[in-house]
Amino acid sequence: MLDGTSPWHLHLAQNAALIFTSIIFLPFSTYLVFASYLLSFFIGHDAHRERKRIRSSPTFDPQTILVTGVGMTKGLALARLFYEAGHNVVGADFEPYGVPVCGRYSRSLNKFYRLPKPTAEDGSTHYINALLRVVKREHVDIWVSCSGVASAVEDGEAKEVVERRSNCRAIQFDVATTSMLHEKDTFIHETERLGLPVPETHNVTSRDAVHKVLHSPKRRSYIMKSVGVDDAVRGDMTLLPRRTLSETYNHVAQIPISSQKPWVLQQFIKGKEYCTHSLVVDGEVKMFVACPSAELLMHYEALPSDSGLSRAMLAFTKEFVARSGKSMTGHLSFDFLVDEVVTEKAAQLTLNPIECNPRAHTAVALFSGMGQDVSKAYMNAVRESRMNGNGHGSCFKEEQIIVPQNPAQYYWSGHDLVTLVLWPFVEMLMGRIKISNWMRGCSEFLAHLLFWKDGTFEIWDPLPWWILYHVYWPGHFLAYVLHRRKWSRINVSTTKMFVC
Repeated sequence: MLDGTSPWHLHLAQNAALIFTSIIFLPFSTYLVFASYLLSFFIGHDAHRERKRIRSSPTFDPQTILVTGVGMTKGLALARLFYEAGHNVVGADFEPYGVPVCGRYSRSLNKFYRLPKPTAEDGSTHYINALLRVVKREHVDIWVSCSGVASAVEDGEAKEVVERRSNCRAIQFDVATTSMLHEKDTFIHETERLGLPVPETHNVTSRDAVHKVLHSPKRRSYIMKSVGVDDAVRGDMTLLPRRTLSETYNHVAQIPISSQKPWVLQQFIKGKEYCTHSLVVDGEVKMFVACPSAELLMHYEALPSDSGLSRAMLAFTKEFVARSGKSMTGHLSFDFLVDEVVTEKAAQLTLNPIECNPRAHTAVALFSGMGQDVSKAYMNAVRESRMNGNGHGSCFKEEQIIVPQNPAQYYWSGHDLVTLVLWPFVEMLMGRIKISNWMRGCSEFLAHLLFWKDGTFEIWDPLPWWILYHVYWPGHFLAYVLHRRKWSRINVSTTKMFVC
């Protein structure tokens, strides 16, 4: 994997190779898109039939729903679910370098708007004003925010403005809540304040503070994490202290740490990682799913909703929301490490919340095919708002929490093609891996292709998949070449490039 210290010609070759790969597969992808449209036209699809059936009902009241972040899988998945449920869907997103996002071309959208991205120089004013214009022009009833990691707080600001200056209800936490949950240190402090379990965590703003923790009598292992968003160090999972004192000092000396750039030292927990996605409306959890996680998660499998782990993570989520003591509305996603202690009688599992993402999670794709149920969960926000606006409290009894029903397993074909087949093939030719390792990767890719579901492709809506791999990514690789920018990894599902 290339990083910031890799020579520019290797980054150039990396981008050129990926653009060339896109061109090579263009004829096949184009054929697949046309075949999908023909098949959908002659045979039809459940999504279209369901939408037509729902909209034919005289009692159905379609809402206008704005979904931001439709270039990412989570935004596109929600837009498709709302479309399936009969609603009018408007999409919006940032389009850096002028490269169109894949969701712009989805059949689920009535209209798409390009939004200006918040910047350090101009702040979020232009973004919020543009968002508000869309809300008013389209008479939006609900704004469903599917923000990325870099714009979560700005969406909190936008929520307050949109709800104050229009009749639109935002599925987004306010600024204070978003900021508190977004930052690793403040989330841990808040969780501890609420009386919920947390791993040992220390705020550090100097190397001396780091060494003081590392050489305490507890003799624990720790991982350092930047409090803010820093792509260059996000994947660094180095265990501290290192094997020798000099190795520890050398590693810490390389970390850019100061009072302006704080870090956290978090207790290392040797256990499996899990993530969750939940929808919270007025302090009640309406949707929930949990799945195994990883540092860069590109394969999604839902835990059975009746499993002990899933129930425990749901219980934590509900307890966190209940103890927060305020009417929270937004998407809430937790990352957990599960510590397993085996005794003579049984195995005891301990949940350790390590991070919180106050935004929609890609795991929402696991609700595919549940448009009506998902839509009803979001419609609670409008019903509650209108009831309270009329001077009445909620008259809706607590509903059953929506969980995925027979969810598919998800992968992203472009990601797996490169990481499981093409790049291992190059490594095999260079003598770095054996042919058996390459064959295992090919076998895994074939299994995903045959039995899993691509996170972007839908037979009734195939164009976003084509745009993603033959317009969006090549466009960004070319832009990075022209601007001489370097990247180390990409997340195809969130369209995030890790700049280095």
